[in-house]
Amino acid sequence: MKNKYDELDKRHQQAEQGGGSARIEKIHASGRKTARERIDMLLDPETFVELDKLVVHRNHEFGMDKQRIPGDGMVTGYGKIDGRLVYLFAQDFTVFGGSLSRANADKILKVQDLAMKMGAPLIGLNDSGGARIQEGVESLAGYADIFMRNVRASGVIPQISAILGPCAGGAVYSPALTDFIFMTRETSYMFVTGPDVIKTVTHEEVTKNELGGANTHNSKSGVAHFRAEDDEQAMMMIRELFSFLPSNNMEDPPVKPCTDSAHRTDEKLQSLVPDNPNKPYDIKDIIFSVVDDHHFFEVQPDYARNVAIGFGRLNGKPVGFVANQPEALAGVLDIDASNKAARFVRFCDAFNIPLVTFTDVPGFLPGVDQEYGGIIKHGAKLIYAYAEATVPKINVITRKAYGGAYCVMSSKQLGGDVNYAYPGAEIAVMGADGAVSILYRNKMTDEQKAEAVSDYREKFCTPYKAAGLGYLDEIIYPRETRLKLIQALEMTVNKRENLPPKKHGNLPL
Repeated sequence: MKNKYDELDKRHQQAEQGGGSARIEKIHASGRKTARERIDMLLDPETFVELDKLVVHRNHEFGMDKQRIPGDGMVTGYGKIDGRLVYLFAQDFTVFGGSLSRANADKILKVQDLAMKMGAPLIGLNDSGGARIQEGVESLAGYADIFMRNVRASGVIPQISAILGPCAGGAVYSPALTDFIFMTRETSYMFVTGPDVIKTVTHEEVTKNELGGANTHNSKSGVAHFRAEDDEQAMMMIRELFSFLPSNNMEDPPVKPCTDSAHRTDEKLQSLVPDNPNKPYDIKDIIFSVVDDHHFFEVQPDYARNVAIGFGRLNGKPVGFVANQPEALAGVLDIDASNKAARFVRFCDAFNIPLVTFTDVPGFLPGVDQEYGGIIKHGAKLIYAYAEATVPKINVITRKAYGGAYCVMSSKQLGGDVNYAYPGAEIAVMGADGAVSILYRNKMTDEQKAEAVSDYREKFCTPYKAAGLGYLDEIIYPRETRLKLIQALEMTVNKRENLPPKKHGNLPL
C-alpha cells in the first residue's frame, strides 16, 4: 500500500520546484532570484510559514487542465522581520510567467485580509507579466479585488511593494496603491503597456529600460521610491525601511536604544549655511548632523531633488524629515517637489511618525509650464498635507522662507507645534532685492538701492520680527539643532488634536 505521506511529499516538492530547474536556471541567468529565495533573504531565518501551498488554478480551457502546479506560481504566507510579524506574497515567474490567475488572486486576498485583521504590514514581491489571458475576466476580477483591499488597508497597515522583474498591466496598479515601491536597477520594469504596444499604437520606439526601468521611475516619473542594485540589496533595503515603521496605525513606531547623546553639538553647523541667500549648500548635511549616529534613510533621492525626504531617528525614535534642498533649483517648490513632499507628510501622519521640516525656500517655481501643469493645485496638496497632519510638527527655518512657500512649509499658522529659526533666517513676502524694486519702481541710484535693500532686510526679513509676533518659538544656535529637536519631540510626545467630524476631506488631486 502506498505510504499516505508520499503524495504529500510529492506535492510539496512540486510546489517548491515551481516551473522546474530549467526555468529556475533561466531566472538566475537573468540576474534575478526565485520567489522563495527572495523570501529567505527578506525574513528572519526559519520564520516563514507558507499558506495555500497546494492551491492550483481552476481553468480547464486551452489545455490548462493538464498544467496544474501546486501553488500556481504564487507563494504566500507570513514570517518575521527583526522579530516582528509581516505578511507577504511573492510571484513565481517560473510558473506561467507569474501571471495572475483567479486562484493566485484568492491567495493574495487571504494574506491581505489576515494582515488587516492582525494589524501587520504587507509586503508584495512582484514579478508578473500581468493577468493570465487564459482566464479572461476572472483574472481581471481578481486584480480588482486586490485593488479594493489595497485601498481599504491604506493608512491602516504599511504596504510595501518590490518590483523584481517585468511587470505590466494590472500587475503595476496594486504596487502603485501601496506606500513604497522598490525596483532593481537592471532587472525590473513597470509599464501599463509595453514597448511593442506603444510602437503599434503611437509609432514611438522605446526600450523597456527607457519606458519603465528603475532609472525612469526613480528619477523621471516618481512612481518608485527606492532603487537597488539587485534582489538581495532590495530585500535588505526593505528590512531597513521596515525598522522605521509601526506595524499599524494604532501603534507607535519602534524605538531603538540610543547611545548618541541628545546634547551632542556640531560646530560645523554654525558656518554651514551661507549668508548669501543665493549661494547653495546641501541641506542633508544638517540632517546627517542631527540624526542619531548620522544615519538618514532617504526616500526618492533621485526624484524632485529640490526637496529631500526620508527617515531618521532622534534619541532612538523614528522621525520623518522634509527639507528644501538649496543644491537643486535653489530649493524652490515645483509640481514634482510638492507632490513628493505631500505624500510623504501624509504617510508619516497616518502612521504616527513625527515630522521635522527644514525650510530654506525662495518660493514656488514660476513659469508657463508650471502654471499649465497646475502648480496651484499641486502646491495646495502640500498645504493640505501639513494642515491635516496631527502628528508632532517641528520646523527649523535655516535661511529663507519667502512668500506663500513660508506658509506651506509647516508654518505656525498651519499647525506647527514648535517653530525655530537660525539667527540669519529671512522671513518675508519676498527677498529684499525684489521688494525694493517693486516699492521704489527702480527710481533710485545703485547706491540708494543698496541702502534701501539693507534697510528692508533689517526691518522686514529678520527672524526677530516673526519671533516678536510669536510665529517663531525660539531663535536657536545652529550647533544646538539636535538638542532643540529632541526637546521639542519630547514635549509633543502626547500631542492630541480634536478634528471636526467628517467622512474625509477633499484633497486637491
